[in-house]
Amino acid sequence: MIADNSDLRRYMSNPVEIHVDEDFGVTEAVVTIDNGDFGTREIRFETGQLARQAGGAVTTYLDEENMLLATVTASNQPREGFDFFPLTVDVEERMYAAGRIPGSFFRREGRPSTDAILACRLIDRPLRPTFVKGLRNEVQVVITVLSQVPEDYYDVVAINGASAATQLSGLPVSGAVGGVRMALIADDKHPQGQWVAFPNQAQREQGVFEMVVAGRLVERKGRRKGEDVAIMMVEAGAGANVLELVKGGAPAPTEATVSEGLEAAKPFIALLCKAQASLAEHAAKERQEFPVFPPYADEVFAAVEKKASRRLAEIMTIAGKHEREDAANDYMVEIEEQLVGSFAENPDAAKEVRAAYNALMKK
Repeated sequence: MIADNSDLRRYMSNPVEIHVDEDFGVTEAVVTIDNGDFGTREIRFETGQLARQAGGAVTTYLDEENMLLATVTASNQPREGFDFFPLTVDVEERMYAAGRIPGSFFRREGRPSTDAILACRLIDRPLRPTFVKGLRNEVQVVITVLSQVPEDYYDVVAINGASAATQLSGLPVSGAVGGVRMALIADDKHPQGQWVAFPNQAQREQGVFEMVVAGRLVERKGRRKGEDVAIMMVEAGAGANVLELVKGGAPAPTEATVSEGLEAAKPFIALLCKAQASLAEHAAKERQEFPVFPPYADEVFAAVEKKASRRLAEIMTIAGKHEREDAANDYMVEIEEQLVGSFAENPDAAKEVRAAYNALMKK
């Protein structure tokens, strides 16, 4: 089932339930994920009850059985000698979340599992670009899994929890990030398949294709003004049982399946971003001022843009990845040689020209 613009508008206009307990200082934002014949899932963001000393803290629930705590803290001073943003994402799995006690002699938790490491990467990839460029204060995002049933997965829920915590923290970040796992499930009632958001383990086993999609709300430019969802991260692949399912008559995944999955994910991402924004309206801290160290001066970027835009646009049309990268790197060396002399008074001119070139290439 492909989501069209009407689906996106419906979800973006869907009211988010807000509950505020002023006596205890607890605020909740609740949204319902409607999967049609495959049921509904409830996502609940709660703040004000746990980890109050953190910069931002949000407890996120998937239905009532799955619960994780996301906290965000930042250092008071920027890290010296760093030319990158020191963001650390840590996922702490706890055996008590599944009702178990470690069986070792010391009763201690072990090293991070593969699932925890992969979850850290899923969180970092869409979250890092939302911070203001040039930030050098160390920021730590810690996800602690407090309750988990074996049939569900916490990784995508953690993307939303981490984003919600940053929205409350007062850190210099842009809009909220929403993340959703989508599974294309084909059965007798849906022979062509239907996209299901936040599938459980049994549903994932029935899926012929699966995607993890993260994005945020942006203003659409041009004549069709309004809000749209910008995709920030995609992880996609065939389901574990795709061969057996296709042999049984399920549709084989194609390139069109990927584009359909992206469109189907957008309404859910929009709803999750709206929920985080609503929570921030009621519970966010005042935005703090942090020193930023931009990788290049405005005049350096302007010079690179004027000099390299046309040729770089042609290079980006090269179909082959390796050929395109080689051409872009060779042209960067050429631009650096041409422009460094124009900023002789700047000891970091070569470094800034390269950074500006890379920024222009990403545009």
